Amino acid sequence: MSFWKITLSYDGTAFHGWQVQPGRTTVQGTLAAALEKMTGEHVLPQGSGRTDAGVHALGQVASFELVANIPAENLMRALNRSMPESVRVLRVETVAEGFHARHSATRKTYEYRIFERRVHGSDEVRLCSPFLARYAWDCRWLVDAELMAWAAAMLCGTHDFTSFAAVDPEVGEREGVVGRPNPVKKVDASTVMREDGLLRYRVTGSGFLHHMVRNIVGTLVEMGRGKMRAEEMERILAARDRSAAGPTAPAQGLFLVEVEYAEGAEIGVVTPSGRELA
Repeated sequence: MSFWKITLSYDGTAFHGWQVQPGRTTVQGTLAAALEKMTGEHVLPQGSGRTDAGVHALGQVASFELVANIPAENLMRALNRSMPESVRVLRVETVAEGFHARHSATRKTYEYRIFERRVHGSDEVRLCSPFLARYAWDCRWLVDAELMAWAAAMLCGTHDFTSFAAVDPEVGEREGVVGRPNPVKKVDASTVMREDGLLRYRVTGSGFLHHMVRNIVGTLVEMGRGKMRAEEMERILAARDRSAAGPTAPAQGLFLVEVEYAEGAEIGVVTPSGRELA
């Protein structure tokens, strides 16, 4: 057997999320079909996390095993030829037995992108380009980015994030007790900034609950527009109640940016250039 770790990027617009679903197009299903076409083997690649319908990835990671002996460069080339242009394999690595894209992950980084129709200090009402609308929340309210950044920083540290979890835990990442995700997560960074004409929320942590980032963003926007007070963030965390937080932000603004692993898991690495890195 050969054990593989691949890093891929995808536009989630046309997919019903990562996880295989009967009768629906998913990223996991598309990748599995490409692997079966190449090797004749029916494998189900395991992702680092289950992105929702409409959510994008810049650095999703998947792991799987193959009986077929395929050079890494050939595997990358064949996968990119077999899959739609909305999915691209960026990196292929051989890994040690026991590596798992989700269980072996140490940290993840997500970014949420907001297009502001209105910006402080300007009377202009901007229009969101149709070429951007699939990749950002077209936010119609005037928001205070500095206030949002202050509230976002309160999320750093180890907390129970039940208030920001989806109401239905069955569709979330199962971490800890089987059937119920562990709501305690460690957040290392939680920032809001303006960059390239967008308001961006970026968060790095040990793990994330289903809808957690989108629920945080929805809450931050409510604070930024004055519907909730930023000082309430600590109370919201302490409540451990979804109804205490704000609404869920739209899916299209969310990107899985990066998944981190402990050093030493990779044996050999191949990038799109075909150059061996390790």
